[in-house]
Amino acid sequence: MTVTASCHCGDVRLTIPAMPAEAMSCNCSHCFRKGFLLAFFPADQVQIESGADKVSTYSFNKHVIQHRFCPTCGVQVYADGKMPDGSPTVAVNLRCAEDQDLSALKIKEVDGRSF
Repeated sequence: MTVTASCHCGDVRLTIPAMPAEAMSCNCSHCFRKGFLLAFFPADQVQIESGADKVSTYSFNKHVIQHRFCPTCGVQVYADGKMPDGSPTVAVNLRCAEDQDLSALKIKEVDGRSF
């Protein structure tokens, strides 16, 4: 069953094939401040339903991840990047997933401050 994720105002919407069992909680300066719970999907499994033409982009550090956020409400639903093997990936902020029980997720802590 597909899952929809959206920003607060609803301008940016995407779908993923299913809710994953695990999410990543990173302590880097960006993720920590925003409280992300991230799951990574191959880019071809994520369908941007609306707002791709409206999003603003923020990159920092090595500029390898393009953090996409709604310019109206400021919520970051996803980010584009590449896996270590070079394949395109989309990191979805599961806190934006609609009608999902996030307490059921297994949380993997990642020490992004050390990258």
